[in-house]
Amino acid sequence: MKRLCVFCGSGRGKSPKYVDFAQALGREMVARNIALVYGGASIGVMGAIADAVLELKGEVYGVIPTAIQDLEIAHKNLTQLDIVEDMHTRKGRMYELSDAFVAIPGGIGTLDELCEIVTWHQLLYHEKPCFILNQDGFYDHFIAHLVRARDEGFLKQEHLEIIQVVSTIDELLEKLV
Repeated sequence: MKRLCVFCGSGRGKSPKYVDFAQALGREMVARNIALVYGGASIGVMGAIADAVLELKGEVYGVIPTAIQDLEIAHKNLTQLDIVEDMHTRKGRMYELSDAFVAIPGGIGTLDELCEIVTWHQLLYHEKPCFILNQDGFYDHFIAHLVRARDEGFLKQEHLEIIQVVSTIDELLEKLV
Protein backbone atom coordinates (compact mmCIF):
# COMPACT_ATOMS: atom_id res chain seq x y z
CA MET A 1 0.00 0.00 0.00
CA LYS A 2 1.35 3.40 -0.97
CA ARG A 3 1.38 6.17 1.60
CA LEU A 4 0.63 9.74 0.57
CA CYS A 5 1.65 12.55 2.89
CA VAL A 6 -0.89 15.36 2.72
CA PHE A 7 0.24 18.79 3.92
CA CYS A 8 -2.82 20.87 4.77
CA GLY A 9 -4.34 23.37 7.16
CA SER A 10 -5.24 22.98 10.80
CA GLY A 11 -7.90 25.58 10.06
CA ARG A 12 -11.07 24.94 8.06
CA GLY A 13 -10.85 28.00 5.80
CA LYS A 14 -13.67 30.47 5.22
CA SER A 15 -15.49 28.26 2.72
CA PRO A 16 -16.77 24.72 3.31
CA LYS A 17 -15.24 23.79 -0.06
CA TYR A 18 -11.85 23.18 1.61
CA VAL A 19 -13.18 20.61 4.06
CA ASP A 20 -15.35 19.05 1.35
CA PHE A 21 -12.32 18.77 -0.95
CA ALA A 22 -10.18 17.19 1.78
CA GLN A 23 -12.92 14.66 2.49
CA ALA A 24 -13.23 13.84 -1.22
CA LEU A 25 -9.47 13.33 -1.45
CA GLY A 26 -9.54 11.06 1.60
CA ARG A 27 -12.39 8.96 0.22
CA GLU A 28 -10.67 8.57 -3.15
CA MET A 29 -7.41 7.61 -1.46
CA VAL A 30 -9.17 4.73 0.30
CA ALA A 31 -10.85 3.68 -2.95
CA ARG A 32 -7.39 3.41 -4.52
CA ASN A 33 -5.80 1.69 -1.52
CA ILE A 34 -3.58 4.65 -0.58
CA ALA A 35 -2.86 5.35 3.09
CA LEU A 36 -2.78 8.86 4.55
CA VAL A 37 0.21 10.36 6.35
CA TYR A 38 -0.46 13.79 7.86
CA GLY A 39 0.11 16.09 10.83
CA GLY A 40 -2.01 14.14 13.32
CA ALA A 41 -4.58 16.80 14.25
CA SER A 42 -8.31 16.30 14.74
CA ILE A 43 -9.22 19.83 13.61
CA GLY A 44 -9.47 21.77 10.37
CA VAL A 45 -8.74 20.39 6.94
CA MET A 46 -6.35 17.93 8.60
CA GLY A 47 -9.07 16.43 10.76
CA ALA A 48 -11.48 16.33 7.82
CA ILE A 49 -9.21 14.26 5.60
CA ALA A 50 -8.31 11.90 8.44
CA ASP A 51 -11.96 11.37 9.38
CA ALA A 52 -12.90 10.67 5.74
CA VAL A 53 -10.19 8.01 5.43
CA LEU A 54 -11.07 6.44 8.78
CA GLU A 55 -14.81 6.33 7.99
CA LEU A 56 -14.02 4.02 5.09
CA LYS A 57 -11.61 1.91 7.17
CA GLY A 58 -8.50 3.30 5.48
CA GLU A 59 -5.11 3.64 7.14
CA VAL A 60 -4.09 6.95 8.71
CA TYR A 61 -0.64 7.72 10.12
CA GLY A 62 -0.35 10.94 12.09
CA VAL A 63 2.74 12.68 13.41
CA ILE A 64 2.30 15.44 15.97
CA PRO A 65 4.73 17.33 18.24
CA THR A 66 4.22 17.10 21.99
CA ALA A 67 3.46 20.83 22.30
CA ILE A 68 0.57 20.53 19.85
CA GLN A 69 -0.61 17.21 21.27
CA ASP A 70 -0.76 18.86 24.70
CA LEU A 71 -3.33 21.33 23.32
CA GLU A 72 -5.66 18.31 23.06
CA ILE A 73 -6.06 18.51 19.30
CA ALA A 74 -4.35 15.20 18.49
CA HIS A 75 -6.61 12.77 16.66
CA LYS A 76 -7.40 9.86 18.96
CA ASN A 77 -8.52 7.17 16.49
CA LEU A 78 -5.68 6.84 13.98
CA THR A 79 -4.04 3.68 12.71
CA GLN A 80 -0.86 5.07 14.24
CA LEU A 81 -0.08 8.35 16.00
CA ASP A 82 3.56 9.24 16.56
CA ILE A 83 4.12 11.92 19.19
CA VAL A 84 7.48 13.57 18.56
CA GLU A 85 9.61 16.21 20.24
CA ASP A 86 9.34 19.09 17.78
CA MET A 87 8.32 20.26 14.31
CA HIS A 88 11.67 19.31 12.76
CA THR A 89 11.32 15.74 14.00
CA ARG A 90 7.71 15.72 12.80
CA LYS A 91 8.72 16.55 9.23
CA GLY A 92 11.46 13.92 9.28
CA ARG A 93 9.07 11.24 10.52
CA MET A 94 6.42 12.20 7.95
CA TYR A 95 9.11 11.87 5.28
CA GLU A 96 10.07 8.39 6.53
CA LEU A 97 6.47 7.18 6.47
CA SER A 98 5.60 8.52 3.01
CA ASP A 99 6.04 7.52 -0.63
CA ALA A 100 4.90 10.89 -2.03
CA PHE A 101 3.84 14.35 -0.84
CA VAL A 102 1.06 16.76 -1.74
CA ALA A 103 0.01 20.18 -0.52
CA ILE A 104 -3.66 21.08 -0.47
CA PRO A 105 -5.00 24.35 0.99
CA GLY A 106 -3.39 25.50 4.21
CA GLY A 107 -1.30 28.29 5.66
CA ILE A 108 2.30 28.90 6.71
CA GLY A 109 2.75 25.43 8.21
CA THR A 110 1.60 23.82 4.98
CA LEU A 111 4.02 25.93 2.95
CA ASP A 112 6.82 25.20 5.41
CA GLU A 113 6.31 21.46 5.05
CA LEU A 114 6.05 21.62 1.26
CA CYS A 115 9.10 23.86 0.86
CA GLU A 116 11.24 21.74 3.15
CA ILE A 117 10.40 18.46 1.42
CA VAL A 118 11.02 20.05 -1.99
CA THR A 119 14.34 21.46 -0.74
CA TRP A 120 15.35 17.97 0.42
CA HIS A 121 14.55 16.70 -3.09
CA GLN A 122 16.55 19.56 -4.62
CA LEU A 123 19.52 18.59 -2.42
CA LEU A 124 19.16 14.95 -3.56
CA TYR A 125 18.14 13.63 -0.12
CA HIS A 126 15.24 11.85 -1.83
CA GLU A 127 13.48 11.38 -5.16
CA LYS A 128 9.91 10.97 -3.90
CA PRO A 129 7.23 12.78 -5.93
CA CYS A 130 6.10 16.20 -4.69
CA PHE A 131 2.79 17.73 -5.75
CA ILE A 132 0.61 20.76 -5.34
CA LEU A 133 -3.08 19.95 -5.73
CA ASN A 134 -4.14 23.41 -6.86
CA GLN A 135 -7.80 23.40 -5.80
CA ASP A 136 -9.66 26.27 -7.49
CA GLY A 137 -6.35 28.08 -8.11
CA PHE A 138 -5.52 28.26 -4.39
CA TYR A 139 -1.77 28.09 -5.11
CA ASP A 140 -1.72 30.26 -8.25
CA HIS A 141 0.13 33.12 -6.54
CA PHE A 142 2.65 30.77 -4.91
CA ILE A 143 3.33 29.08 -8.25
CA ALA A 144 3.73 32.52 -9.87
CA HIS A 145 6.24 33.42 -7.15
CA LEU A 146 8.26 30.28 -7.91
CA VAL A 147 8.24 31.13 -11.62
CA ARG A 148 9.45 34.64 -10.82
CA ALA A 149 12.20 33.20 -8.60
CA ARG A 150 13.27 31.13 -11.60
CA ASP A 151 13.06 34.08 -13.96
CA GLU A 152 15.15 36.21 -11.59
CA GLY A 153 17.84 33.51 -11.31
CA PHE A 154 17.09 32.20 -7.80
CA LEU A 155 15.63 28.86 -8.83
CA LYS A 156 16.73 26.51 -11.58
CA GLN A 157 14.10 25.19 -13.97
CA GLU A 158 14.95 21.61 -12.96
CA HIS A 159 14.21 22.49 -9.33
CA LEU A 160 10.97 24.21 -10.25
CA GLU A 161 9.96 20.99 -11.99
CA ILE A 162 10.30 19.00 -8.75
CA ILE A 163 6.84 20.26 -7.86
CA GLN A 164 4.19 18.68 -10.05
CA VAL A 165 1.13 20.91 -10.14
CA VAL A 166 -2.16 19.07 -10.61
CA SER A 167 -5.71 20.39 -10.66
CA THR A 168 -7.83 17.39 -9.73
CA ILE A 169 -7.83 14.52 -7.28
CA ASP A 170 -7.93 12.02 -10.15
CA GLU A 171 -4.92 13.62 -11.82
CA LEU A 172 -2.96 13.42 -8.55
CA LEU A 173 -3.83 9.84 -7.70
CA GLU A 174 -3.27 8.59 -11.26
CA LYS A 175 0.31 9.86 -11.02
CA LEU A 176 0.86 7.77 -7.87
CA VAL A 177 0.08 4.45 -9.53
